[in-house]
Amino acid sequence: MSDAIFETTHDMIMMARRNLDQDNWDYICGAAESETSLRRNRMALDCLAFRPRICRDVSEIDTETDFFGHKLRIPVLLAPMGGIERFSANGGIDVDNAAEQFGSVNFLSTVCQPSLEEVADNSPHAKSFQIYVRGDDDWIRDLVRRVVKAKYASVTLTVDSAFYGNRERLNPAQLALRRVSAREWQKKITWETVKLIQDEIGDIPLILKGIMTAEDAALAVEHGVQGIYISNHGGRQLDHVLGNIQMLPEIVAAVGDKAEVFIDGGFTRGTDIVKALIIGAKAVGIGRLQAYALGAGGAEGLVRCLELLEREINTTMGLIGVTSLDELSSASLTEAMPVTLPHEHSAFPHLPGGKVG
Repeated sequence: MSDAIFETTHDMIMMARRNLDQDNWDYICGAAESETSLRRNRMALDCLAFRPRICRDVSEIDTETDFFGHKLRIPVLLAPMGGIERFSANGGIDVDNAAEQFGSVNFLSTVCQPSLEEVADNSPHAKSFQIYVRGDDDWIRDLVRRVVKAKYASVTLTVDSAFYGNRERLNPAQLALRRVSAREWQKKITWETVKLIQDEIGDIPLILKGIMTAEDAALAVEHGVQGIYISNHGGRQLDHVLGNIQMLPEIVAAVGDKAEVFIDGGFTRGTDIVKALIIGAKAVGIGRLQAYALGAGGAEGLVRCLELLEREINTTMGLIGVTSLDELSSASLTEAMPVTLPHEHSAFPHLPGGKVG
């Protein structure tokens, strides 16, 4: 157990807000245009309710699972975040340290500091490297060969960023990110790009991040992709899509047992994570929550955040009457009316004014 630098997730968010300037705060909280996609992520989770069962021995709860054979203490992944060094001085190293200490898997973004080699050398535990394409085929080959040499356990290609989302909460310095010329290469990603990466990585699992339809999930498994990562980039890319968990059932059905399914987008509480597991996700990624934790207390803050999620997952599983992830079933979940209007902090009603600005 790490030192309790905060006792609740509410405390964590307030601490992060005190530590971060407005620029970086808006970078975490903002999304594209009307921020409808961000809010739908949260609304979709709030429209699901549990059906608890009683009089079952739930004195011992097992939350362990795996990520392509690598042990996870809880079914939570540390999603790739560009510019993670904005929130914690050591950037990807802090995330890696937290993942190793707690027992999770971290994704290192192409646009994150320090280098992929430095993060790989930091610890021996499994981690995934996430690719934003910033050059031609030779550029991709060179990058992937570095990733393989550094012994990353999996490779993740982000496929929902052909254009940079129109994020209007950002200040002028951040809006300049739209004009990064190398981003133009992201528009050229095709299934041939997927094949190019597969040829370089061999038996290393390949994950596609940013899938939002059953059709694309089916195409991905046809192309030999081992991981389907449902994501709308936290609502930061295309506005007015459905909430991610709404897409989970059809994608799980399309994939079957041909690939693992992961998801992120609005997941901030243990109850959210259990809902995704019931529907068929293997594990859930946290993005904004990860940034809040790092902003609140660096690597130690992120470990504490994972401990709080672990406690919430344990409590949720026990109260619905199951003791292991294998026991989760659709019988424990139903549709319901939401009781709050969604926004980036709507899962935390005890924040001053209900929201931190």
